[in-house]
Amino acid sequence: MKCARGIFRMLAHPAPHPGCPWNLQHKRGQTAGRFPGNGGGHVPVELVGDSPAVRGDPFAVEDKTKASFTEALEAFSRGDVRRRGHVEFIYAALSKMAEFGVERDLAVYNRLLDVFPKEVFVPRNFIQRMFNHYPRQQECGVQVLEQMENYGVIPNMETKVLLLRIFGEKGHPTRKFQRLMYWFPKFKNLNPFPVPHQLSLDQVELADFSLKRIANDLDARVTVFQAPGVDVTESGEQVTRAHLVGIQSPQQMELLRKHDPSRPVFVEGPFPLWLRKTCVHYYILRAEPVPPDEQVEEPYDPERCFFYPLELDLDLDRDLGDMETFDVEDLDEGPVFAMCMTNQGDQVTLNRWISGLQENNPILGQIPTLFRLESGSGELRAETPKEAGPPEEEEEVVAEQGRN
Repeated sequence: MKCARGIFRMLAHPAPHPGCPWNLQHKRGQTAGRFPGNGGGHVPVELVGDSPAVRGDPFAVEDKTKASFTEALEAFSRGDVRRRGHVEFIYAALSKMAEFGVERDLAVYNRLLDVFPKEVFVPRNFIQRMFNHYPRQQECGVQVLEQMENYGVIPNMETKVLLLRIFGEKGHPTRKFQRLMYWFPKFKNLNPFPVPHQLSLDQVELADFSLKRIANDLDARVTVFQAPGVDVTESGEQVTRAHLVGIQSPQQMELLRKHDPSRPVFVEGPFPLWLRKTCVHYYILRAEPVPPDEQVEEPYDPERCFFYPLELDLDLDRDLGDMETFDVEDLDEGPVFAMCMTNQGDQVTLNRWISGLQENNPILGQIPTLFRLESGSGELRAETPKEAGPPEEEEEVVAEQGRN
């Protein structure tokens, strides 16, 4: 009985052969290095000849470009044929892609999938498929496709071929690829107001894009009232000139022309507008709602809206329970006459905007203008954590009625 137990122990834990690679690696003094890019996970250091193929963090380079990222992937692939430690390496590479600016590059994702060993994780029978063959590697492959989905990267045929060679037709990453290819083409161009991934660095172009996005009127005209630049005073001091871009449609000009000069208009803002991770601010010129007893209903223009009728005149037999009118809940917030964007939202800069609007809207010279400006900076800024604090106070300033 004791002899049988000893034989089973030898079969379960065989002694290493003097010439096996594991024994040779220990003789060379190989150690496993800790990978700081993946939460302290272990990445084995494979030996090629007498020098390690991967030492420390391969992504710790000064020049963080696509070429250096691809070189790190190729260096790991050349280090060992068996690609030992590839799961930890791929997780670390996924976390570093944003730093190298390759998070939206399909070729880099395909090169990252190529790090997996080929035809090793393919299930050979239905039992292996039933028990989730190599679950850790399949989960890693799904994570690569998940990151591609989060950044809106659509796989191609090369991605499919790599997944079939790595995980087979029934693997979870391959099923994930099939779901992506079914839904992504349907939703790729669904947004009628797309925002580019790389926004323009020019302040005037960014303001033009933002104002057109807010107005959503093809007849609206964008006007640059003041271009950014640097002015030199008589004393030799340099003063930065803020940009001032406005937008107004013919319908807004008509509303402003019909406005009662005895009722004031208001300049309010700044209001934030987020474009991906960039926040810009805009200001509006508006008026208070007209009292109900002074409102005059005008007939609807049949060509005002082609998507749904604004008024129906049907000669149909009605029952006692039929409604004679539409149940529409209106919320009147007052008309908005114009909008503008500037990186210096003080009263002096906004006065230039009002003066520029008087060229096409001479009635503004007869209407009192009040400024309701929130204290704080209206400059373009990047995304920052929201800080809790007391509400900002508003200041109201009455401007001169006549402007030249």
